[in-house]
Amino acid sequence: MPGKVIIYPMILFLRVEKTKEPGLMCPGNNGEVVMMDKLILINPTEAYARQVMACREEMLRNGDGFDGCAGLEDVRTFDEWIDFEGRLKAKYKERYVPSEVFLGVRQGDDMVVGIIDFRHPLSDFLFRFGGNIGYSIRPSQRRKGYASEMLRLILPICRSFGENKVLVTCDKENEASRRTIIKNGGVLENEVTDTTGQDENQIIQRYWILV
Repeated sequence: MPGKVIIYPMILFLRVEKTKEPGLMCPGNNGEVVMMDKLILINPTEAYARQVMACREEMLRNGDGFDGCAGLEDVRTFDEWIDFEGRLKAKYKERYVPSEVFLGVRQGDDMVVGIIDFRHPLSDFLFRFGGNIGYSIRPSQRRKGYASEMLRLILPICRSFGENKVLVTCDKENEASRRTIIKNGGVLENEVTDTTGQDENQIIQRYWILV
């Protein structure tokens, strides 16, 4: 529901003073080590409306897909977007699957760096192609390790919903996504050809992660 923030005990969601915390170490563009502020996952609220829509505009300008963004590309306002159940049920009809949507927020400056969702249970389409989890990082915040950290943070949430393993997929040619999944324990089950017509002849890799 809009305005409701769910707090999961296995992840720290408490607000603290906006001071720099010890960051996570990750490789930079040229192999150098850079510092990454700590991330938290939170439910979308009106407090982040402007940032969410800024993410949308940034991704549209970059010509990106909106994996894990709960149809953000289809809306014009935050209020329209946050009606996940009503809007997505109308869009997908009998193919609709509930999802838990989270913002990846950098604690140091309270900036939304990405969006991630957990879809459950798996529909036939999700089982073959889409998986349980989708995520996107805004273009200006990429190559900082945020995708891997957001995926790591959502796995205990998946477990809290009764999952013991989750399916995460990526295009075979998407080396960054492949590394993100493997870093979080992904084990490749197989490769399938995308027959949905969205990416003709695209090969999709299907990975399972134990949670």
